[in-house]
Amino acid sequence: MNTEPGGPRPLREIEMEVMAEGREWTRRRLQQRLQEEADRHGGVFPPEQKQGGASAQPADADAD
Repeated sequence: MNTEPGGPRPLREIEMEVMAEGREWTRRRLQQRLQEEADRHGGVFPPEQKQGGASAQPADADAD
């Protein structure tokens, strides 16, 4: 974006870089917190649905 090597960078470029770093940090932190919560409950998060019963039918089953 900047043609001058080592020259001042546009503020927008710096802002975009920092925002991307922040999103990545937030994503990793969320992943860590969700994994801790899943580990605390001793299972997979979200919980797997049980097989069988009326609720296990596909949503479009009534359309036939």
